[in-house]
Amino acid sequence: MKNNDIRLRLCSRREDAVEDFCKEGKEAVKLDLDDPSTFALALAGVDRAFLLTGYTVAMLTQSKTFIDAAKKAGVKHIVHLGIFGEWDTTDPHFVWHQMIETYIKASGIAWTNLHPNVFMDNLFGATAPKKNHLMLYWGTARVGWVAVSDIAAMAAAVLHEGPEKHNERDYWMSIDVLDGSEVASILSETIGRSITFSPKTWEDFKALVSAPDSGAEPWYAEGGTDFMRQVANGQMGYIGTIRDDVPYVLGRPALTFEQWATEHKEDFIKILSKE
Repeated sequence: MKNNDIRLRLCSRREDAVEDFCKEGKEAVKLDLDDPSTFALALAGVDRAFLLTGYTVAMLTQSKTFIDAAKKAGVKHIVHLGIFGEWDTTDPHFVWHQMIETYIKASGIAWTNLHPNVFMDNLFGATAPKKNHLMLYWGTARVGWVAVSDIAAMAAAVLHEGPEKHNERDYWMSIDVLDGSEVASILSETIGRSITFSPKTWEDFKALVSAPDSGAEPWYAEGGTDFMRQVANGQMGYIGTIRDDVPYVLGRPALTFEQWATEHKEDFIKILSKE
């Protein structure tokens, strides 16, 4: 398939976002995962779909109804962004993803699951360095990291090349295994200012997401808390392992944490300069 043979259809639940995409000359339609009546038009004529779930327990209903609609629409391949978990995981959010994967397989539609470990880009969000301090909520545990740009590249390659090459494949992405002090050291060297690591506990995370103004959905917040707890106590020891399928799909190495930090040096400088 050549690039000019590809029609890319963007979807959003927000009407203004759809309008903006269309103004940019892109094909875009409304698709609201909470409104199955929007699925038929969004999926009409689609061969391959990328399923990015939401961050609430509603992801179960949303994904089930979306997969059903995809089957009715004749979608031939679903690429699902999942989690980096073992088959017998007990973390609620991880379990939800595994249930979705099982349902996709049962649908008869060709499938590919992407399994990224901790996003490097999370360091731009809730765990961004503040006042030259980095705080992570799994204590001093070492975890695997992956750049979101590599996840996106993997998804694009799999969707482009299709089920002929990627059907029934699970691709794992855990590139660099680092603890908080190692992350802080790399950021310090890259940015040119001293970043210190202040380990936090899963109890700290629970207090954060339980606050009335946190905006976290209770079931998802509990899953996140359980993740922090299991990583910290070693129950999820596999989170601290390297599994790198990026070269097999993209034909190039994945970004290391140092390379990613170098690419985003100016972003971190801006974040720290706002304090």
